[in-house]
Amino acid sequence: MTTKDQKDNLFSLVKSLTKSEKRQFKLYVGRLGVNSDSKFMKLFSFLDKAKGYNETSIIKSGIVKKQQLANVKAHLYKQILISLKLNPSHQNVRLQIREQLDFASILYHKGLYKQSLKILDKAKELAISYEEKNSAFEIVELEKVIESQYITRSISTRADELAIQAKELSSLNVIASKLSNLSLQLYSTILKTGYVKNEKESQMVTKYFDDRLPKINLAKLGFREKLWLYKANLWQSFLLQDFLNCYKYASRWVDLFHQNPSMINLNPVFYLKGNNYLLESLFFIGNKPKFLKKLEHFKATVNNSKFNKDENVSSLVFLYTNFHSINQHFIDGSFEEGLALIPQIEKELNQFKDRIDPHHKMIFYYKFASLHFGAGNNKACIKYLDKIISNKSLSMREDLLCFSRVLNLVAHYEAGLDYHLETLLRSTYKFLIKMNDLYEVQKEMIKFIRGLHDIYPHDLKNAFKELHKTLKTYEDHPYERRAFLYLDIISWLESKIENKPVGEIIKVKYLAKNAS
Repeated sequence: MTTKDQKDNLFSLVKSLTKSEKRQFKLYVGRLGVNSDSKFMKLFSFLDKAKGYNETSIIKSGIVKKQQLANVKAHLYKQILISLKLNPSHQNVRLQIREQLDFASILYHKGLYKQSLKILDKAKELAISYEEKNSAFEIVELEKVIESQYITRSISTRADELAIQAKELSSLNVIASKLSNLSLQLYSTILKTGYVKNEKESQMVTKYFDDRLPKINLAKLGFREKLWLYKANLWQSFLLQDFLNCYKYASRWVDLFHQNPSMINLNPVFYLKGNNYLLESLFFIGNKPKFLKKLEHFKATVNNSKFNKDENVSSLVFLYTNFHSINQHFIDGSFEEGLALIPQIEKELNQFKDRIDPHHKMIFYYKFASLHFGAGNNKACIKYLDKIISNKSLSMREDLLCFSRVLNLVAHYEAGLDYHLETLLRSTYKFLIKMNDLYEVQKEMIKFIRGLHDIYPHDLKNAFKELHKTLKTYEDHPYERRAFLYLDIISWLESKIENKPVGEIIKVKYLAKNAS
């Protein structure tokens, strides 16, 4: 499939349809009374069977002339969307509110003001109860327009009532908008550059956050405003590597849904993401019992028949369930056990290939590589890292790219592939300098590997001890410690010094930490 194939929106839409959605579409077209042999239906059948999008093949098939193709495609696209909108599986409160608003507008334009106001009142009640405050504000604005033309005795009190309601909704919408903007900007920063790297960046993030955080009274906030508030706080905590605070805000985020269960199916993506960050923060804190408890609860919720899953939600459930099923093995070094997960995940990864972005795919590869490295399978580790390093179009998560290269160096050294080391060192160093992402930990690692050629075998253990002593000073450093979140170099060095598998070293540390 060429790049152009992947970018054809109509083809992607047709391919995203489930069997029941295709059946519904054909029934919908039948109800329209259009001839099932019409051009757009023939095009639909053609694209449904096609492996890729090829304009030349469509023209050759005789379904449509070249000059008509754009119009037929646009018409088919629109008809599929209308059919999907009518599909019960896509019906939700937002669509119901929107539909009621459309009905009310039609009645208003026909001069049937009373009927229009009755519908709007019900729609507004629904919108407010489901925290759809932008729609509620739109409804109030239409009510104001109608009331100004539909003269009743109650107009004076009604005008005050609507004015107050509009003001309250407007101020909450402004707060939600400011919080969602702040949350989005912080999320964008974390995707682009990862955690803060020094005190200067830390102060910049804190100042950015404080300057943009609106003045709020928590007691007056609804579900939606609280959700954005917890999100913004979570991103700031992640950027600052304050994982206890991450846990605090992710817990509030998830609890907010459990306190408002009707919101889970209305906002399933936000519910899933909240659980993802809750598990991620527990992973960074290293609390495996609590991690497993929350993971089991998460799996039970998303596998319950009451939990609605569309394609988007299904792919997120796949991502988060598997990310954290792997992560549990990094907490206590049970790498061998974790390897058993890889074949099934790879198989499912292939099934979800059109719905999972390259960035998340690469995170899976990094996790697979790290599992193999921990289990001592260095060549398998290199194989997965190569998928990341050779991906020239990957512009997200600079930190992921950097640590993939450092781990690649260590794995090559461990695998005894010395003849590659010189070239690798040069390219890794050049890459990290270009990324402007060189930490002291990485500098020390590169300096060490570069000097390996000059060390006699019997001095090797002392060299490992020296590096270990140097890196130990960074273990609890607020900014340098982030290097160890991706690659536990200290445990690897201890495994070399003590001549034990790295998994065993991590397990002993984990047990000691939790016994104290």
